Amino acid sequence: MAAVLRGSRFLVGRCSKHVDFAFVSARSMASKTPVGFVGLGNMGNPMAKNLLNHGYPVIATDVFPESCKELQELGAQIVDNPAEVADKADRIITMLPSSPNVIDVYTGPNGILKKVKKGSLLIDSSTIDPSVSKEMAAAAEKMGAVFMDAPVSGGVGAASSGKLTFMVGGAEEEFTAAKELLTCMGANVVYCGQVGTGQAAKICNNMLLAIGMIGTSETMNLGIRLGLDPKLLAKILNMSSGRCWSSDTYNPVPGVMEGVPSGNNYQGGFGTQLMAKDLGLAQNTATNTKTPVPLGSLAHQMYRMMCARGYANKDFSSVFQFLREEEEEGQGQGQGQ
Repeated sequence: MAAVLRGSRFLVGRCSKHVDFAFVSARSMASKTPVGFVGLGNMGNPMAKNLLNHGYPVIATDVFPESCKELQELGAQIVDNPAEVADKADRIITMLPSSPNVIDVYTGPNGILKKVKKGSLLIDSSTIDPSVSKEMAAAAEKMGAVFMDAPVSGGVGAASSGKLTFMVGGAEEEFTAAKELLTCMGANVVYCGQVGTGQAAKICNNMLLAIGMIGTSETMNLGIRLGLDPKLLAKILNMSSGRCWSSDTYNPVPGVMEGVPSGNNYQGGFGTQLMAKDLGLAQNTATNTKTPVPLGSLAHQMYRMMCARGYANKDFSSVFQFLREEEEEGQGQGQGQ
């Protein structure tokens, strides 16, 4: 019944892509019920903007008030904490760094579940342990609300352009209501199964992403050492069987591509610390399911080393720079002997 009511209440019209905020009419804004948004970081901020761009009034909050300023200027209502968001909206999206943050935002003293309305739809786009998603779903169900996990892939660029991929876990009968909102922020919205399966898909994706980025960085570094021009090498890789997302869309070598973190001293993008966290989730689930992941384990170790060596806040593609520095240190030690 909740799904039927939500469907009739929320499906006021499918989102059309690429609508400029300046052209969203006041009438359109009034026709759509508010959407809550908690977590306005590198990913959450552009996601919330896209909801505004599609005519949804947004009620938002973030632990860092300065993160709310830009969204407020675009017309969002800013409140003090997640409980206030839940008091004013019955559809809420959360985008947070880690499992402890999600637990606090949902079940803490000022958490969403303190004031959540019965029948509310709660969509968590954070990347966290699948078991935590299941715990939050159970807690939400006790309050008469519906929780779905919907982690994303695509990075900041896709979040800004509204081309994210959402991997959704939860009750299938609620998927249509969730998809209405998610298609405003993403090009692909995929139903994965029950709560936690979205997280499972995301963890698997990010383990492969880390392995691929390390492989691309090692390959580019080797080619440069062999005298190849990095742009030429990237061109050859991208027309050959070694082609991958890390080589053709997010190349880790400075100067090879424009508009990626490697061209901006590895600022922005997806942080090394977050990649290390996601690889830790993959390791935990691999251990629990007795699944051998030797390359995933090595990738986890490498990104943990990077965090300890000052790379924590740089984009995860900075593994190329890390390898180069390791190489230079090794050469220096050889010369000193």
